[in-house]
Amino acid sequence: MRVKRGFKARRRRNRVLKLAKGFRGRRKNCYKRANQAVERALDYASRDRMRRKRDFRALWIVRINAASRALGLSYSKLIAGLNKAKIAIDRKILADLAVADPAGFGAVANIAKAA
Repeated sequence: MRVKRGFKARRRRNRVLKLAKGFRGRRKNCYKRANQAVERALDYASRDRMRRKRDFRALWIVRINAASRALGLSYSKLIAGLNKAKIAIDRKILADLAVADPAGFGAVANIAKAA
């Protein structure tokens, strides 16, 4: 006797096709192609969530370095001075200070320079 596997299989296929919405060609409406495309897209998504954290940290470091060099201090000396002075400000906040409030960043850099 033939088993049609209706509801559960249809629900699984529809879930994949819904994730493939917006893809081009057969990747959006042919289950096999859509499944391959969705698996690859989910792999890239999980990889790039980690990469985004890395990219933002690099951006913050570039901004902090530029702002600290304008005050006559290198990035590594600034971070070392903050650690000696026991100031726990993370790089995201330091970069935001450097862009939004240069005077506040200058005050923090002077504390790091003195330590």
